[in-house]
Amino acid sequence: MKLSRILSNQNGVSRKQANALIAACMVTVDGVVCQEASREIDRFATVVSRGRVIQQGEQAHYLMLHKPAGYLSATVDDVHKTVMELIDPGLQKDLHIAGRLDRASTGLLILTNDGVWSRQLTEPRVKIPKVYRVTTMNAITADTIERFAAGIWFEYEQLTTSPAHLEPMGANESRVTIYEGRYHQIKRMFHATGNRVTSLHRERVGEISLDSQLAPGEYRTLTREETLSLYA
Repeated sequence: MKLSRILSNQNGVSRKQANALIAACMVTVDGVVCQEASREIDRFATVVSRGRVIQQGEQAHYLMLHKPAGYLSATVDDVHKTVMELIDPGLQKDLHIAGRLDRASTGLLILTNDGVWSRQLTEPRVKIPKVYRVTTMNAITADTIERFAAGIWFEYEQLTTSPAHLEPMGANESRVTIYEGRYHQIKRMFHATGNRVTSLHRERVGEISLDSQLAPGEYRTLTREETLSLYA
């Protein structure tokens, strides 16, 4: 919502009066004077006009969870355990998952209540790298590496995936970097090459790497540097 609208909605003034207050340097956003009436203000920002709090910003949460196998990437489910059950109840309100992992997969899972931030993380057009450690039933071939690099046709979506980087780490183990995050993308890519994924572990999203100190089921708050890395 624009700053001028917040002032006029919550401060009992007209839009013209709100603009005048902003122009007169009488409004702060998170403690800093703001003279941009059209600035978009999210619910996490604190807005003060003439010493009066117009909007008290909510606390934003950015969590890194080491997802164990057997948990659904969902907020609630009637049958299976969900990753939300691993989070302190006091932090659960309004959290959502930014980039899901299927129930059998493990590794880095990010949860937040900041929808604008999470869209930046998951939007395919942004091309943020997502890195996985993958074990397959059959050995990795040179042809598979080439096909991943070229992109693989998905019949259902009628599209070719963005080029992916496949780095062999052993006969049946590889590190795969993708830039989209489509439904079961890595499993479907390997299936298209005649192979099958037996385990999948997410190591990194953008500049955010799974903390090696986190045991499966543990989580921590992202550092400021990790949170801001999306906009670097």
